Amino acid sequence: MRIEKTINDVTLLGRVGADPQKRGSTEHPVVVFSLATHTNYKYETGEYMQRTDWHKICVFKPNLRDTVYDYLKKGQRVMVNGRLSYSEYKDEGGNTHPSTAIIADDVIFFQ
Repeated sequence: MRIEKTINDVTLLGRVGADPQKRGSTEHPVVVFSLATHTNYKYETGEYMQRTDWHKICVFKPNLRDTVYDYLKKGQRVMVNGRLSYSEYKDEGGNTHPSTAIIADDVIFFQ
């Protein structure tokens, strides 16, 4: 079998949307927070607009998970390095919904 090298690498710089939350189980704990990034653009009229994208960030690494939960706060500016992850979840009605998240390998705090 031949193993091929692939890359799934994401870097985001933005602001935290809400204080991190603990989720998952005792065996598989995770800390989750939202991150806002902006795209700025200009209309032909000269008017500037800003579009905000929200990203779901999941932290599984034990030391990083604890640091993020203890010290990261809403509104704080951070840089996240990680990888994209796609999955699905079922709501109470049994309907399946797609979900996209960034699995964080590193979170860098800014003042």
